[in-house]
Amino acid sequence: MFSSAIDPEAATRGARLLPAGVTWDNFVTVIDDGGFGHYLRNSVLVALGTVLASSVVALLAAVAVSRFRFRFRKSMLVLILMVQMVPLEALVIPLFLQMRNLNMLNSLLGLTIVYLAFALPFAIWTLRGFVAAVPVELEEAAYLDGASWGRMFWRILVPLVAPGVVATSVFSFITAWNEFIFALTFLQQSSKYTVPIGLQKFFGENTTDWGAVMAASTIITLPVLVFFVLVQRNLSSGLTAGSVKG
Repeated sequence: MFSSAIDPEAATRGARLLPAGVTWDNFVTVIDDGGFGHYLRNSVLVALGTVLASSVVALLAAVAVSRFRFRFRKSMLVLILMVQMVPLEALVIPLFLQMRNLNMLNSLLGLTIVYLAFALPFAIWTLRGFVAAVPVELEEAAYLDGASWGRMFWRILVPLVAPGVVATSVFSFITAWNEFIFALTFLQQSSKYTVPIGLQKFFGENTTDWGAVMAASTIITLPVLVFFVLVQRNLSSGLTAGSVKG
């Protein structure tokens, strides 16, 4: 992909691995003529909003279903699991009608809410396992030392389930960053487009600017790589090992 992005003969390179030369014209075309900087800003806002909201809501929901007993608890868990089985394509029209009734079409906030709904089932189900793996004795010890539930939550539980929060955050970020169908359906103005929609501008009816496509794809990939590098140290799930003497 990067080799094609810097290749001045990208349109006719065929299966050649190394570029015939080095040029940055494709990146200049994507940023200046393609308006990709604006699309990147929109995608960053939507992706970060999805990550932050899903992390907070999913963590609180996971604690609720793992630590508390209430009516319809098992039914709720089954429903959360069933939501993941529904093909996203089957939800395009119902969600479009719902967002239209809420006057949230062509809105980055509305798109963020839709992505949040997609990310929450996986995040809640995953974080439930992380919360359940934290020994209850740690919480009881905090209560005996005089800590309130809120202090125990932020000082003990959150650090121990941080690997699960990071893992679900990566999933939420990638989902919001790469999603195309709902973004294309809900966003109607080019000023609101995200990067997956912006990428299709370089595909013509009869021709395709492969150099620009590969340059734009490289730009789209970089934030995901950077985000993963920043959080990859916390992806280990063994932080609770040895926290309580056997």
